[in-house]
Amino acid sequence: MVFTHDMTDSLAVVVGLINTSPRAADEEGLPSVDALGDFVAAHRISGVTELTERDLTSVRALRDAFHQVFTEPGRAIERLNEILSGARTTPRISEHDGYAPHIHYFAPGASITEHLAADCGIALAQVVVMGEAGRLRVCTAPHCSAVYVDESRNRSRVYCDSSCGNRVHVAAYRARSKAVENA
Repeated sequence: MVFTHDMTDSLAVVVGLINTSPRAADEEGLPSVDALGDFVAAHRISGVTELTERDLTSVRALRDAFHQVFTEPGRAIERLNEILSGARTTPRISEHDGYAPHIHYFAPGASITEHLAADCGIALAQVVVMGEAGRLRVCTAPHCSAVYVDESRNRSRVYCDSSCGNRVHVAAYRARSKAVENA
């Protein structure tokens, strides 16, 4: 499956956002407004001005709703419709930061929460309506609950990143080696 750059960026943002959750990591990845600002800067989210405690609270709630799209696939459409119904959208073509023309869905002056709900919600909705919801996954490595989008051609990815896969493979190798030693 080939995604456009703006869809890929929006999917990366939503995955990054979800993975700041204590559900996906061992601690809160957005503990403060400053951390939210760092997230916005790291993901180069355009059109965001001042952030407040209210923004932090509403982004955390949105993050939990997005998390349910990945963990409750049977309710993905329902959850996405709820998310999108709360977002002010004004689709428009945009050119910025050296990117080719692409579509922004958030309304001008939208809060960070509306911005994320619109752009990330639309990207996830497109994955779902294309029949590709099975690509929205949770890492299968023990002690990891991070989410990811499986963009592999044969839909075979099972770990959020190579370090999780390496840990699982090393542990299996050590267990096999120990079994041979004890035999």
